[in-house]
Amino acid sequence: MNERRYWEETKQAIIRYAAEIGIDKIGFASADPFLTLKDRLIVHREKGYESGFEEPDLDKRTDPALSLGGARSLISIALAYPAKMANPPKSEPGAYRGILCRAAWGTDYHHVLRDKLDKLAQYIRELEPEAKIESMVDTGALSDRAVAERAGLGWVGKNCSLITPEFGSWVYLGELITNLPLPLDTPVEEGCGDCNLCVEACPTGALVQGGQLDSQKCVAYLTQVKDFIPEQYRGKIGNRLYGCDTCQTVCPKNRGKNFTHHPEFQPDPDVAKPLLRPLLQMSNREFKEKFGLSSSSWRGKKPIQRNAILALAHFRDRSAVPDLIHLMEKDPREVIRGTAAWALGKIGGEEAEAALGRALERETSPEVLAEVERGIALLHQARS
Repeated sequence: MNERRYWEETKQAIIRYAAEIGIDKIGFASADPFLTLKDRLIVHREKGYESGFEEPDLDKRTDPALSLGGARSLISIALAYPAKMANPPKSEPGAYRGILCRAAWGTDYHHVLRDKLDKLAQYIRELEPEAKIESMVDTGALSDRAVAERAGLGWVGKNCSLITPEFGSWVYLGELITNLPLPLDTPVEEGCGDCNLCVEACPTGALVQGGQLDSQKCVAYLTQVKDFIPEQYRGKIGNRLYGCDTCQTVCPKNRGKNFTHHPEFQPDPDVAKPLLRPLLQMSNREFKEKFGLSSSSWRGKKPIQRNAILALAHFRDRSAVPDLIHLMEKDPREVIRGTAAWALGKIGGEEAEAALGRALERETSPEVLAEVERGIALLHQARS
């Protein structure tokens, strides 16, 4: 058997095994450096568009050989996740709910994909005992989307998501770096064309141009930071507790696509769309019990509680005023006290106004005091 045929048969064996273990799509790409991507990332950094969650070393982000010496090929995988909730929680008057983005509905995808990649890597080592393999999911050095695009899984759309012909952008991505000379797949030539719906629909204008994201404005990023959310974006958060799906829900390539064949990604409705007020007093233990299996838990409970406060302000839920007053007066975390103060001003009413007046006299944190003053200004603005 000649070498080319040998590696083609090895590739086909890997593809068959991937299907057996529930991988929805797999592609093979060169491990050459991503030179064009590096140029874009340099500009991205210069413009201040980074989130801070990425690998800081641009060489590591774009050169697979820096993660695995002797790298020759990349194997990209995709798993589809649901876009619709089969049994959404029933709406009750005055019982307002928040929502997690679809990528956080089920079991944390990092764990699921790592398990699939570990099995795939073990199978490859059984085929090729001398194989060297490095596995990555989301938090790895490489760009999952860039690898997937080169491997022919889809194309990176104007919403900065990897869009596959079969599953749209409702996919999780991961990859293996290998030292094997596996035959390469051809990139997909399809693209977004003249469609600009995602750019136009972005709540904060974070999609500054097709295919480029200003992470500092992105709602998905803002819901994950632990500090105060800039005031100009608070009204844009709505009832989002973690992430944002707007640029995906408006995408025509996602229309009619919903995949429920992975039971681990099926949502618990009361986790995916939880009641807001109970979140305000949730203990660390209760948070872990409720959200611990979801990828939304990785930043801890503070961002989700802060976002729940903003959601209650969004709904102008007067029934939450006593809870918000308690947080403003008693919570040890400045971000929670200050956001509660702002929310009280947004909701309004005599009880909220009196509490803000007391806080103006008692609060010692300059940052929280600034939020109290913003809350009072919102009250005055509502009267005028």
